[in-house]
Amino acid sequence: MDYVVEMLNIRKEFPGVVANDDITLCLRRGEIHALLGENGAGKSTLMGMLFGMYEPDRGIIKVRGKETIISNPNVANRLGIGMVHQHFKLVSNFTVTENIILGNESRKGLVIDTETASKRIRSISEQYGLNVDPHAKIEDISVGMQQRVEILKMLYRDAEVLILDEPTAVLTPQEIEELGKVMKNLIDEGKSIILITHKLKEIKAVADRCTVIRRGKTIGTVEVSTTSEADMAEMMVGRQVTFKVSKQAAKPADSVLRIDSLTVKNSKKVLGLKDFNLDVRAGEIVGIAGVEGNGQTELVEAITGLRKAESGSILYDGQNIVNWPIRTRIEKGIGHIPEDRQKRGLVLEYSIEENMILEVYQKRPFSKHGLLNKAAIRAYAKRIIESFDVRSGQGATSVTRSLSGGNQQKAIIGREIEQDPMLLIAVQPTRGLDVGSIEYIHKRLIEQRDKGKAVLLVSLELDEIMNISDRIAVVNNGELIGIVQASETSEHELGLMMAGLRGGEVAQ
Repeated sequence: MDYVVEMLNIRKEFPGVVANDDITLCLRRGEIHALLGENGAGKSTLMGMLFGMYEPDRGIIKVRGKETIISNPNVANRLGIGMVHQHFKLVSNFTVTENIILGNESRKGLVIDTETASKRIRSISEQYGLNVDPHAKIEDISVGMQQRVEILKMLYRDAEVLILDEPTAVLTPQEIEELGKVMKNLIDEGKSIILITHKLKEIKAVADRCTVIRRGKTIGTVEVSTTSEADMAEMMVGRQVTFKVSKQAAKPADSVLRIDSLTVKNSKKVLGLKDFNLDVRAGEIVGIAGVEGNGQTELVEAITGLRKAESGSILYDGQNIVNWPIRTRIEKGIGHIPEDRQKRGLVLEYSIEENMILEVYQKRPFSKHGLLNKAAIRAYAKRIIESFDVRSGQGATSVTRSLSGGNQQKAIIGREIEQDPMLLIAVQPTRGLDVGSIEYIHKRLIEQRDKGKAVLLVSLELDEIMNISDRIAVVNNGELIGIVQASETSEHELGLMMAGLRGGEVAQ
């Protein structure tokens, strides 16, 4: 068999955690090989070793049949191995070209030769159908385009093996489809791809084979065409998983949140949300559907107090809260699961227990006369960690940065639900989570609804919006396009509305 990469019996331990325990993965030339596993299963660690970020404690890595030691990413690059990380490594005020040649600059005399580099980047971009403008600034292009820049960066360095870590976590349905085409183009040109993911639908759409790992061990490698999504899910989490959410019909009561003619500017000082109206009642989940960057962020930040409203009112429990400080909003029962868990949700250098009390540290029993009560804090954090299955090496004292992205997410959700908010705003609550965790989080959101709480769900996953919302509000370009009953709409209708067609036009 013609393998480009063989990782045989790999073991890697970190203090308190065996991340990889005797894992084997073999990549054939010219295939898309999916690496599937739940959060913290050891996927990123395994690929980190192939990319030279860690060295294995045991086991061997062969590249094109030859045993090699990949001691750092430069060695990986020389062997033709490139990686696109889940959190992109781009300098936002540099151009595409400057980012791609960073650390690999060719010079004309003393001057960096960006002209020749741009030409080469344009021709690679055309060859693989990437459509990237070499002169655009990173801060001005969409997330999907930034990802293509990361792919271009590897192709510019002549990578033959491409590792894509959770590449669709931040993309819209249309961009995901485009990425599928890009991956097929790469394979046609003789590249080989390892796709780290836990989205079964995508594996079915693009991958040839799939290796499943669970809690650091290889469960098996299967042919994707002959294996069902349910079987792969069961291999991944070790039990049967239901993809449909079972819920009773909502029994909405009084309005908890009423937004009236709200207008908010975005970070570029242009109107990001225009004259927006929405009502969220106790005992219902209202989903906000839309392509990323169409006013969702401005809406959420205005409600939570992170951004100033230009005009309009936000009535919470009958009071206009437009000028309330953030802490007052939290104390009055507004919970917020933020979109960017690392920037807005956690202090990564703090321990988990410190992150669990960020909003309540000044209250009893967590502190008295300005002194923190460590025992009370630890007990509280442990309760959240156990109830939300947050996995970490050293429990409540682990540094938050050391957790996998999915476990960071579960910690935030646990913290917010533990506060028992009257209004829970959940933005991308399951971004980067595996099917087992998604199923659990959905149950908890529906449980909040059934307790008579109001839930505002913002998500780019249409399946998620349709599965757990009672009503769906569609936004496009900062405007409300329409509100539909979740039980009476289809993905097709929502897709058209997300593109800006209003209710009546969709019917035609």
